[in-house]
Amino acid sequence: MAAVFLVTLYEYSPLFYIAVVFTCFIVTTGLVLGWFGWDVPVILRNSEETQFKTRVFKKQMRQVKNPFGLEIANPSSASISTGITLTTDCLEDSLLTCYWGCSVQKLYEALQKHVYCFRISTPQALEDALYSEYLHREQYFIKKDSKEEIYCQLPKDTNIEDFGTVPRSRYPLVALLTLADEDDREIYDIISMVSVIHIPDKTYKLSCRILCQYLLPTQGQFHDLKQLFMSANNNATPSSNSSPEGESTDRSLLEKAGLSESEVEPPEESSKDCVVCQNGTVNWVLLPCRHTCLCDGCVRYFQRCPMCRQFVQESFALRSQKEQDKDKLKTL
Repeated sequence: MAAVFLVTLYEYSPLFYIAVVFTCFIVTTGLVLGWFGWDVPVILRNSEETQFKTRVFKKQMRQVKNPFGLEIANPSSASISTGITLTTDCLEDSLLTCYWGCSVQKLYEALQKHVYCFRISTPQALEDALYSEYLHREQYFIKKDSKEEIYCQLPKDTNIEDFGTVPRSRYPLVALLTLADEDDREIYDIISMVSVIHIPDKTYKLSCRILCQYLLPTQGQFHDLKQLFMSANNNATPSSNSSPEGESTDRSLLEKAGLSESEVEPPEESSKDCVVCQNGTVNWVLLPCRHTCLCDGCVRYFQRCPMCRQFVQESFALRSQKEQDKDKLKTL
């Protein structure tokens, strides 16, 4: 049918026939190449170019203040027999409750209860959710802004030298930080923090470390607190005292025991400047790699992380432009 129409059109007027064919060619070319922006269609791109053109979504970050801080003092000297020393840094008066030999299953059931049933804002609430599935309990009162060291030890009369082979049914130590004053729970979005701590014993002589930390907000969720790989943070780099051989051994043993993430991030350089322009202050967190290495001016030009070359799916700013302007005014 189309062929008959074209033959009839050519017999009627050759010039008009050529004009119609040329117009159809231009329209078809425009549709193929993309009329808006003259971009190459997805079907003609390779997979890498398709991912590169994918839009990076900017997440709106909600800033909340975490009143709790917990670290391990001298982790190399900690063990089940000698105990562990914890350093706290809390913005308000708090309670530190340590549960030795806490049941793994009951702990995560308690976290689910915080989401669906009741809020774990006090040590008693967690104990009710655990159904006393722990071996020993210690509690300490932490003063506001007091960076004191708390020594915790499992009583010797328990006669516990290890917690069995992997997979273990109990965590060596679970530390719960809660606000001591009931009025403070209405001020902060975060009402408690749960820290799961590995302590070396007779079976697994891995160095002491915090395996995971969970922040429990008033809304009823629980969030896994993860470290950002910041190029501007001097504390993000590993200490020079630890040897690379010891670190690699610990990592391999942790991966075998299922106690650490499979990926191992390289140490980052300690610099307050953007890794690209070396001028702007780093402010953007790239997800899912969690590298924080770009300033406000450079983040728009990257679909891949400049540190690990992983595709960026989302990103969010640590500080808004208003907060940065306020800091500049204070310095002036």
